[in-house]
Amino acid sequence: VTMNKAHGTHFTDAPDLGIEHVLRGWNPEGGPARHALVVDDVYVRNVPTDIRRFGEMEKDGNSIFIFEVAGLCIGHLGHLHHRLEDAHYGAIGRLDVVMVPIDGGMTLSIDAMTEITTRLYSSLILPMHRHSTPIGEFTGMMGDGFAVEFRPSRSLKVSLRSLPSRPTIVVLEGV
Repeated sequence: VTMNKAHGTHFTDAPDLGIEHVLRGWNPEGGPARHALVVDDVYVRNVPTDIRRFGEMEKDGNSIFIFEVAGLCIGHLGHLHHRLEDAHYGAIGRLDVVMVPIDGGMTLSIDAMTEITTRLYSSLILPMHRHSTPIGEFTGMMGDGFAVEFRPSRSLKVSLRSLPSRPTIVVLEGV
C-alpha cells in the first residue's frame, strides 16, 4: 500500500499487519523517502516531492509513486503541492499512464497541473480529485494535442498494445 500524509484519510500510523509492503511517501525519520522494490511482477519506486503542511512547505514530505508492470510505466502524482523541477522529471522518466489530481485547491492550480501533465506527455491521462474542478476546464486547458474520452466505467484495462497513439485524457465514471 502507498500512502501520503496530506490528509488523515490518506494514511494510517497502524496499517493492517497483513500488509507486507507499506510505502510511506515520507520518511518518518526525516529526509526523503526512498522506495525501490519488486513485488511479484511489479517494480514500485518513488520520487520525493514537498508537501504543504499548515501553510508551510515541508521538504521531501510526499512522493510521486511509479509502478512498472507488463511493460507499462504508471505514475500516481498523489497530492502534488508544487511545480516539478527538471530533476523531478528526470527521476520520473517516461510515464505511459499518469493519474493527475485536478481539484485546483487541495493540490495545485489547474494551470500548474496542466503544465505538468503537458510536459509529462503520457499516452493516458486519468484525472482524479474531480470534485471541485469541472472536467471541461481541465480538458479545455490541455489543448488540441490531447484527445478526450468519457467512459461509463469506473475501471480501465490497459496494455502496452492498447495505448493510444495520441495522448488521451480518459474520464472514468465517478470522481
